[in-house]
Amino acid sequence: MKLIAEAAAALPLVLQDKMQRFESHPILGLVNAPNAAQGRAELYEALFGQLLLSGDAYVEAVGAENGVPLELHVLRSDRMSVVPGADGWPVAYEYAVGGRKHRFDASGLSPVCHIKNFHPQDDHYGFSPMQAAAMALDVHNSASRWSKALLDNAARPSGAIVYKGAEGQGSLSSDQYDRLVNEMESHHQGARNAGRPMLLEGGLDWKPMGFSPSDMEFQKTKESAAREIALAFGVPPMLLGIQGDATYANYQEANRAFYRLTVLPLATRVSATVGHWLSTLTGEEVSLKPDLDQVPALSAERDAQWARVARADFLTVEEKRALLGLPAQADGDLDE
Repeated sequence: MKLIAEAAAALPLVLQDKMQRFESHPILGLVNAPNAAQGRAELYEALFGQLLLSGDAYVEAVGAENGVPLELHVLRSDRMSVVPGADGWPVAYEYAVGGRKHRFDASGLSPVCHIKNFHPQDDHYGFSPMQAAAMALDVHNSASRWSKALLDNAARPSGAIVYKGAEGQGSLSSDQYDRLVNEMESHHQGARNAGRPMLLEGGLDWKPMGFSPSDMEFQKTKESAAREIALAFGVPPMLLGIQGDATYANYQEANRAFYRLTVLPLATRVSATVGHWLSTLTGEEVSLKPDLDQVPALSAERDAQWARVARADFLTVEEKRALLGLPAQADGDLDE
């Protein structure tokens, strides 16, 4: 999740309308400096993190000057709840913290932008990739706990101390049992006692129990669970160093697929939603999107696309610019 959020937040953004791409604009200035404590990358990283963890992300607009909000803040998804109206559409949002609730009115121009993932069974909240990977996450955590417990117990499977007993004596006395338990706890448990030999006396014998670590194959189980978690978030396992994944020929192809199939769709959707919301607040029709020309992982694809469009002699300059996602040129700037 951190890998996706950081990669998506680092993408440069461009603001444009149908006629031009803005180098300077109040909305662009707001996005680049959303509040006193965060820059654009920090705000978007928190926004993507909330969306990936919970399936929902909320941005609050604070204040207004000439229709443009003064600040933007990401609100925690676990504290926010949607208040639906009679027709099912949200009429308000309630933010609960410290035993108090703050209500945001969403009946008109909403001061809160709600971004959510698709959820097939919920109309108001999104579906988190973490929910899809919940079983694999439990398996991964259980395997990690097993590995830690194994190390804490001298990296050996558990066993039993069998008391054969002398003739006519079938069990240990209370004092003998307490002494044996104390000896085991103080001298043979924990990582600091790893490899210490055990001295058994008085008819005691050690019988190992359970499977060996190689038989249990917990490491392979953990890697399989990690692969499922990575795939649920859309991250090629190769990028996380998970062994045995040969889906891509090399790291560069895996990184390109990561940006093309995961980072860019997420960043484009979130930026478009935030841009549309800010447009409704300011009354301007502008779009906010990632600048694909400045994504190093996609430079080879972008160069090929530019060359292919440039060679298309049957297209006009305006048609070529539209294919590349660029706004139309002014009449005086058109090539003759």
